[in-house]
Amino acid sequence: MKLLLVGYGAMNKRVASLAEDRGHSIVGVVSPIDTPDSPYPVYASFEEQLPEADCAIDFSHPNLTKEMLKSSHDFPMVIATTGEKETLLELIDEKASSAPVFFSANMSYGVHIVTELLKWVAPMMDDYDIEMIEKHHNQKIDAPSGTLIKLLDAIKESARPNANEVYDRSQVSEKRSTKDIGISAIRGGTIVGEHEVLFAGIDEVISIKHTAQSKDIFANGALSVAEKLVSKDKGFYTYHNLNQ
Repeated sequence: MKLLLVGYGAMNKRVASLAEDRGHSIVGVVSPIDTPDSPYPVYASFEEQLPEADCAIDFSHPNLTKEMLKSSHDFPMVIATTGEKETLLELIDEKASSAPVFFSANMSYGVHIVTELLKWVAPMMDDYDIEMIEKHHNQKIDAPSGTLIKLLDAIKESARPNANEVYDRSQVSEKRSTKDIGISAIRGGTIVGEHEVLFAGIDEVISIKHTAQSKDIFANGALSVAEKLVSKDKGFYTYHNLNQ
């Protein structure tokens, strides 16, 4: 499989290394910023003459993702970029009319399982307070993480559509509302990624937690998706329908 990398940060560097281990080749990198450490041809934008590719894997920035989705290219696209979710979803819907496009805020299949667990558990937890905590390395820019938002959406859609998201309790001097879902973001060191949902009831706490121990789970996840996506018809794919 010939892969085009969109962005060449830490994640796509891991994708490149693991792709070669799996017998795939990298035909180029699309990056609008200077990328002197890339051993592959670098293209500044999607308006350039790009090499033939079986699939693009995007771990970049919403601006570059939007450029790809608005371009005339119709190769399969695996999108793992976070931020500007609603805008990206609209553009993915449009692109899916002419190309197979996969999107997930987290390429770990384990996170997909946690999301499904929350959809099942949350409706049974009406009398429990919910707090959400995410931890990442000190180089991560966005907060809260796209994965936490994905988990929050699962809870709201399945059980608490009127939830009040609370991001900073230091600005509020009052008791917690039953509608509150507290959200905390921690940044430090080299934490790969940790997401925890606490259901706090009377005299008991139930915790659902996912810990990423290596960036390789995300890179391998993207490659596994790409290997399936290349044989799919045009459409919008997630972990829910990729294997159908």
